[in-house]
Amino acid sequence: MNETPVTPSTSTDNGSMAKVVYILYLAGILVGITGIVGVIIAYVNKSDAPEWLKTHYQYQIRTFWIGFLYMFIGSILSIILIGYLVLLFWMVWLIVRCVKGMKYLDNQQAHPDPTGWMF
Repeated sequence: MNETPVTPSTSTDNGSMAKVVYILYLAGILVGITGIVGVIIAYVNKSDAPEWLKTHYQYQIRTFWIGFLYMFIGSILSIILIGYLVLLFWMVWLIVRCVKGMKYLDNQQAHPDPTGWMF
């Protein structure tokens, strides 16, 4: 029999895994564990991605850690009720970041400010 050896293909990632990470972050608003899964996927795929896609993974990783900081501060401050405003800000902040990131991703453009703190 003529069997051809299976060789791994070169990475031609079009951003589908990065889109999954954005969706997992959005789902993390309701189901917290999906955000952790998303950041793990971003860390795993960052090194093999093309340059334009690396900016998205960097943006996603920073979104996770900055969002974690906002949630931590909001949780502590919820004792004095202002934390609920911080948590509300975190939720809006996360949605805006994910939607903007997916917009650039759908156009296959590098994220213009992957190290930014805001939107």
